[in-house]
Amino acid sequence: MKSILAATDFSIRSTKAVHRAALLARDAGAKLTLLHVVDEEAEDLLTAGHGASDKNLLALASQIETTYRIGSHTSIRIGAPHHAILTAAAQLNADIIVMGAHRKNLLKDVFVGTTIERVIRTGSWPVLMVNQEPTAAYGNILFALDLSEASAAAAKIAVTLGLLGNARLGLAHAFDPVAKSKMIIADVSQEKIEDYVKEEQLKATSELLEFARGLPLDVGRCHVHVVEGDAAAVIANIVRSQQPDLVVAGTHGRSGIGKFFLGSVAEQLLRSLDTDILAVPRKQPSPDEAPHQGVR
Repeated sequence: MKSILAATDFSIRSTKAVHRAALLARDAGAKLTLLHVVDEEAEDLLTAGHGASDKNLLALASQIETTYRIGSHTSIRIGAPHHAILTAAAQLNADIIVMGAHRKNLLKDVFVGTTIERVIRTGSWPVLMVNQEPTAAYGNILFALDLSEASAAAAKIAVTLGLLGNARLGLAHAFDPVAKSKMIIADVSQEKIEDYVKEEQLKATSELLEFARGLPLDVGRCHVHVVEGDAAAVIANIVRSQQPDLVVAGTHGRSGIGKFFLGSVAEQLLRSLDTDILAVPRKQPSPDEAPHQGVR
């Protein structure tokens, strides 16, 4: 990991992300860039906003230098936030984008349409969404694996970024015993249904381990969790019981009008979990990939 882009709006949420990015940069010896975007829609506030942003960003950089003993670069851009972030990531050749969590509201937890959702949905960079106050390198990492190319890409990128270290590793997988409902309707005995589910769990565990052996992971040091049920709910329950400080999940990137993951497992995890999440698109950025947007 050579280049880290941390986006901040100076909220407490994004300040946590900046501190996590600084910790990662210090441990990896990577270049750290702090980015603030002044929304171009607030035209009458641009001049005043730019001046205040300069002051706030320099103060944040000074805080990072004092706390982590590393320098950082600062950048202020004008435009639609997600476009500006992706443009900066391309121009800086960033390996990862680090952002604060979206605002969580108990009455209406809206994730789709937020800046971080748009960055993940429309970009090709790994995005680390930070929920927790960082205190040390990640010590307990859970991989959400659905045996797809997307989840394989996510695991590989987490390794490539150097996030694993000596962390405790877990593999989480949900399985669906497809014949269970038919057996219930056919009034098959509970004992036979339970035996069938156990067989399916063993089969799913075998498939997961075979899949994991194709990844750059030491499967022998991984704790395996294979649970019946809906994938998002299963992973959420495992998170509650195992308390990882990072969840790694792949997003099923598509092209054109179909490129979105509303309703997918990744979206549900990003919307609901309170742990840090590394969301990794299957497609990685090419050197010339970026939104075509002028920077002022």
